[in-house]
Parts: sequence; C-alpha cells; structure tokens
Amino acid sequence: MLAGILAAQPTRAQSIIKIDGSSTVFPITEAVSESFREKNSSVKFTIGIAGTGGGFKKFCKGETDISDASRPILKKEMAECAKNGIYYLELPVAFDALTVVINPKNKFLSKITVEELKKIWEPAAQGVITTWDQVNPAWPKAPIKLYGPGADSGTFDYFTEAINGKAKLSRTDFTTSEDDNVIVQAVSRDVNALGYLGFAYFSENSKKLKAAAIIAKDSKAAVLPSVKTVLDASYKPLARPLFIYVNAKSDERPEVRAFVDYYLNNADAIAKQVKYIPLSMKDYRHTMVNYKVKKTGTAFGGEAEVGVTIEELLKREPKN
Repeated sequence: MLAGILAAQPTRAQSIIKIDGSSTVFPITEAVSESFREKNSSVKFTIGIAGTGGGFKKFCKGETDISDASRPILKKEMAECAKNGIYYLELPVAFDALTVVINPKNKFLSKITVEELKKIWEPAAQGVITTWDQVNPAWPKAPIKLYGPGADSGTFDYFTEAINGKAKLSRTDFTTSEDDNVIVQAVSRDVNALGYLGFAYFSENSKKLKAAAIIAKDSKAAVLPSVKTVLDASYKPLARPLFIYVNAKSDERPEVRAFVDYYLNNADAIAKQVKYIPLSMKDYRHTMVNYKVKKTGTAFGGEAEVGVTIEELLKREPKN
C-alpha cells in the first residue's frame, strides 16, 4: 500500500529522509527504515547518532526531517525551532529502561540505591568520591571508573534529572561517549567500572555486562530493568519514553508521511524485535490520532518530567 502511495507521485530524484539524534532511539529507527525500504526502495535514509541534543541542534535549523530523542525537547530548543519557523510533531514510539551497568566480574554490587547513585554522580562527588568504599563502607577500597554518555545525550539529561534532581547536573570527571557501544566495551573490560545506557544496548550485550538492580527512594525492593518492570511501573525512576520529532514541513512530503505512518503502525513489533519496550496499543492508537490531526508542539513545555505516563502526555494540549 505504501509503495502504491509513493508510486502515484510524479517521478523525481531519489528521495532522502534525513534523521539524526539519540543513539538510544537509533536501533528502533534503523530497523523501521530497513523494513520500510523493503517495500519502498526509492527512498533512502541518512541516520546519525549525534545524541538527542546534537540532533535537536540540526533539527531546529531545518537540517533534518526527523529527530530521534530520548528526552523531550527543551525550552532553548523550542525557542530555536520557533526562531527558524520549525514546527514539529512529538510522537512517543517506545519505552526504555535506562540501565546501570557493571562488569560481570564485579562480585560485591548486585543492587544500588538511588541515594548511592547520587553520591557517585552528583557534582560534589567530583574528585572526592573516587573509591567504592566511600559510597558504601561494605564495598571494597577499589577505584571507581565511571563511563556514561556525553552532554548532548538525552540519556545523560534523563539520568541526571532522575538521580541528581536536575538535568545536566553531574560530576564531569568520567569517560564520555555519544555512542553506547563505546560504553559497553569500556565497562566490559574494567572490573571497577560503572556506567549507564539504554536497555537495548544492555540486552544485546548481557554476556559482557551485568545490570544493577535499583532501589528507589520510596521503596526497599531492588528492581532489575525488564519489560515487565517498566510496564508495571516498578522500575523507578529510570524508565522513560522515547520519541521521534517530525518536522511539520517535511511531513508534507509523501515519502516522509508514508514513513512516519509506517513507523507508528509497526513500532510495537519492531520495538520488541530490537529489545525495547513497546507502548500499549491504546497509546499507539492515540499517538496515531494525534499524528493524523497534525498536533504540533510538545506536551512537556520544555522541561523533562520523570515518571509521567504516556496516556497523560497524549491528552495534553501541546505547546510550540
């Protein structure tokens, strides 16, 4: 059917859909684009992993058609888009369980509290908290080696918001990369390492990494990331929604419209395929309705929110 929609358009040079942004959302978008191209070979894609922030920089200049995002658009990015006349559709596509990872040879750490994570990652820890026993006296006097995404990453923004109470509030003396595979390799080689990344990257590398169970502030239960714990809301506070943002002007092009329609209709199956957590069918249907009526803007108003439900977001009147 999609091939028919595109075939009906006047003959033109090969279409290119430009996408950039979150390395966390990348596996879903890449899988959807590959599936889409099986029926629409005339459409080409460029898909980058500049990080959510890096992706929005390009998107708000009109350089890309779609921005992958692991956190909502921020006020400064909204202002930049508005300045450049860029209107957008904010579409949730899946859930992620932001995963705290350690080396499998680490014998003392199987669970960690939100308070302990804050003690490790808050700005006051820089140059001060350097060994494991400083976090918990039951742990050894061994050096902590920290790995995580860079400042352009939505994963960095969400983790710092959830753990330290404010996005981008973090110690800076750790090894960074916008590519989660680099973090995987670093932690897998270092017995004293701790890092954080998206659930799909952990799932794909579960023989190289170990996930730490998280104990939330209001709980005594240590909860591991999984499809079940995200859907039942027990994996707190590190479960989060993932998005694509679509340039409204780009959406006027039939190939972009066909691709986004295909993305939303197949996100459930493809999210599972690449080890992410799909939304409920009710939420996908609501997202499709919002897309069909071209509801532009963001439901967040320029600030990240930890713990908000997709159902609640989809009912909000978005702001540009």
